[in-house]
Amino acid sequence: MFRSKKAKLKLSLRQKFVVNALNKTLDPFEKGYVFLKNSALKLNEKFPAVYHYFEGLVKHHIITPSKELFKSSKIEDIGSFITSNVIKRLPHVDESHVEEILGNPSNKSFLEILTEGFGINKSKEKTYTVLGNGGFKRILIANRGEIALRIIRACRELNIESAVIYSEDEKDSLPVKFADRSYSIGKPKNYLDIQKIVNIAKQGSCDAIHPGYGFLAENPKFAKVCEKKGIKFIGPSSKMIKKLGDKVEAKKAMLKSNIPVIEGIREDLRSKKHALRVAKRIGWPVILKASAGGGGKGMRIVVKEEDIFDAYENAKKEALNAFGYGSLYIEKYLEEPHHIEFQVLADKYGNVIHLGERDCSIQRRHQKLVEESPSPALNSELREMMGNAAVNAIKAIGYEGAGTVEFLLDKSRNFYFIEMNTRIQVEHGVTEMVTNVDMVKEQIKIAEGAKLAYKQEDIKIDGHAIECRINAEDPSNEFKPSPGTIVNYLPPGGPGIRISSSCHSGCEILPQFDSLIALLICYGSTRQEAIARMKISLGEFIIEGVKTTIPFHQLVLGKRQFLRGNVTTSFIENNKIIEELKGFKSKKKEELPKEKKVLIVTTAVAQYLSKKSASNKPNSWIMAARQEAMNEGTLEE
Repeated sequence: MFRSKKAKLKLSLRQKFVVNALNKTLDPFEKGYVFLKNSALKLNEKFPAVYHYFEGLVKHHIITPSKELFKSSKIEDIGSFITSNVIKRLPHVDESHVEEILGNPSNKSFLEILTEGFGINKSKEKTYTVLGNGGFKRILIANRGEIALRIIRACRELNIESAVIYSEDEKDSLPVKFADRSYSIGKPKNYLDIQKIVNIAKQGSCDAIHPGYGFLAENPKFAKVCEKKGIKFIGPSSKMIKKLGDKVEAKKAMLKSNIPVIEGIREDLRSKKHALRVAKRIGWPVILKASAGGGGKGMRIVVKEEDIFDAYENAKKEALNAFGYGSLYIEKYLEEPHHIEFQVLADKYGNVIHLGERDCSIQRRHQKLVEESPSPALNSELREMMGNAAVNAIKAIGYEGAGTVEFLLDKSRNFYFIEMNTRIQVEHGVTEMVTNVDMVKEQIKIAEGAKLAYKQEDIKIDGHAIECRINAEDPSNEFKPSPGTIVNYLPPGGPGIRISSSCHSGCEILPQFDSLIALLICYGSTRQEAIARMKISLGEFIIEGVKTTIPFHQLVLGKRQFLRGNVTTSFIENNKIIEELKGFKSKKKEELPKEKKVLIVTTAVAQYLSKKSASNKPNSWIMAARQEAMNEGTLEE
């Protein structure tokens, strides 16, 4: 297209104007990425309106090659020219880097160009969610043990003060020592006292409460009280927790999003006779589940008609004791499925991503014991399909925060939604190891109002991670709890080893709480390397004073079925793990009392000396010397 000299001059001047303007805006950024973050934080405090405009500016394209911009056939060249000049002003950028970025400019945001220009490794954690609505100065951690310590560390990295609660027996615990503030709640049962915890948060001027996992983490009443008192609950809203906490309502929500669910009933059971009628319709085996359940409580598998009435009564009673709500629902029981869960993050602006899956198939009585990521049961196609299903479901219901969408995968590779956890999970560290995303920090940032720092294409699963839950339990005696004092504690170390624990030599495993000692996570570039490191780490882990589940994990990791990656929820039963552990116990010699040990040793020594003196003739030279010494008084009898 022919252009006059005047038109070309105008276009050239326009280019120079844009280039100069952009270059001027880049001058302060050249002083350092830290300066950019600090400036943004100060701007947020003093001029929030300008700050929000700035946030929107840097998180979107500034130069997008588009023919609609100047109505010029040469606009791609103009975009490349301007972008090239902008990028060349940044440090650590050479010509090859410029060509790489210009190769696909439509996929580059302004801030991505900036971070790349300053030499920031994209594989590392992104920190630009600091440009969110932020403002937490102090967070109360309504939990204890390992997860409390984990949240304290995240708060420190975000420059947020941490406060913890503790019971009367935990004043010397590591969370109490490491937190900026600590508050006694008295009896252990007060970890469930909503009003007491919220009052502590108010008195301590805490902006938010992090519930961790367990205790009140999925209690909608707790979240509701926080909302009424003006304290941010780090998690979804109370309405969302209530909706997804009811397994029947959660399934209804998933069905609306076209997520497959297991055949069963879409309402609570009215009676045990109602359960029998439904079971006959969908076919045996079936599983009864607590509507407000979790952690394997209130569940019963029923394989024949005559067992369903007793199973119903027992499950109802257990659910009532565990959750204060005895309603049950029923569904078809899938035999030997894989238990696959997808980790999701969602902000209040409608952005949702998943961070891959975890395979939690090794379970005992529906409680997870070993987790790994990625799952050896999924191929890339099925992984993408299940991940997209999880993301679409979260978007449809308007969820906000960290969560886990759980599925069962049957023998025919069909997947079914079973439940959603509205909290950080015990096994979140497995995902952190393979994605390099700090889940707890992202949770806090989202609660502050920040936009997600990641897009789905940013999430790459790198390598393999396996987690073993080391509990103070006796696996050879039906996993009976083994409370007591840890007299010696020495965790393993080395490349790819992560220990999440609040235990140490001298600490006490209290019978009132969960028996978790440590979460041992091993990472490898391949699954085989992760398994090898886990085997070594389990052998090196020294815990004395209480019994542990280490022998159980060592047995699991040695099974051919596990090494092949063919693991289902029936793994423990199929491999007779419990029977083998009991066999180990029966082979052990009975421990003798201390008095008998002393008697045996002294008797053996006496017999040995007696035989020795009887078989050996006395040496005449020694006897003569001994007699002489006695005569001189130098040898005492």
